[in-house]
Amino acid sequence: MKRGGTQYLLTGGTGSFGRAFVRNRLLAEADCTIRIYSRDELKQYEMEGEFRRDPRLRFFIGDVRDRQRLLRAMDGVDVVIHAAALKHVPLCEYNPAEAIKTNILGAQNIVDCAIDTRVPCTIALSTDKAANPVNLYGATKLCAEKLFVHGNSYAGSRDCSFSCVRYGNVVGSRGSVIPLFLKQAQTGVLTLTDERMTRFWLSLEQAVEFVMNSLQEMRGGEIFVPKIPSMRVIDLARAIAPGADLKFIGVRPGEKLHEVLITENEAGEAREFPTYFIISREKKRQNGKAIPEGFIYSSDKNTQWVDEARLAELVDELKLSGTV
Repeated sequence: MKRGGTQYLLTGGTGSFGRAFVRNRLLAEADCTIRIYSRDELKQYEMEGEFRRDPRLRFFIGDVRDRQRLLRAMDGVDVVIHAAALKHVPLCEYNPAEAIKTNILGAQNIVDCAIDTRVPCTIALSTDKAANPVNLYGATKLCAEKLFVHGNSYAGSRDCSFSCVRYGNVVGSRGSVIPLFLKQAQTGVLTLTDERMTRFWLSLEQAVEFVMNSLQEMRGGEIFVPKIPSMRVIDLARAIAPGADLKFIGVRPGEKLHEVLITENEAGEAREFPTYFIISREKKRQNGKAIPEGFIYSSDKNTQWVDEARLAELVDELKLSGTV
């Protein structure tokens, strides 16, 4: 890395992950510099105040759709973490062209600009919805994964590596179900889609640590998948509002009962490690343990579960921290 510490560029940096990442790195790396790249000047202004105008932070107004702005923002950067995306499933369904411009064409811009500016390491945040996608959001993230993996070939002789991390729902993130349930709890009625629904569970802090660990491990072309617990959404609802009535409204368009992090078709290219999996076609990543044929890593067949009591503790912790 260059003298003066690691230079990071974080797209979508004013979001929940971005703020958690900044807190983590400012404590861990005294001499790092983090460039926050996002579209919303109000969120940047608020974030600048939240971190007391720390001189290690730089704020860039820009859109991942804008290739020229990305080129300027990436100049001299060591690590790009691509977290910018349109993520709300129903809104992506209603605005497909906009989701494609940001999530797919924006990802292509990240890859192109990282190669042109010779960024050594670039990693993208993906989602369990990219595995066997049934909605537009998942389909755009699957395309983004393919673009990042292919970026390693596209880089040619340049020393640039591209990888992805794929994980499940992040607890307390903006737009997650916990703030919704907390608001509904005041009315005494919580709305759920289906009592059978399960989801993978990951905290913001775990997400940041997983990204940092993946940056250390990546050689290029990998999709990193953490081993994380599942939860039943009905257990979460009961933990948040034990006495509330539960109203089932049915599965929404583009929504799954259970999420998948590794599909059966991907199992042949996946290797297992103590705390994570790697999906990669590259022979150089064939260390780790082979996965049995027919393996599916899904939220309903998981061996790790968060029970109702632990969910209640986690919600209380989020309330005390001011995350929700």
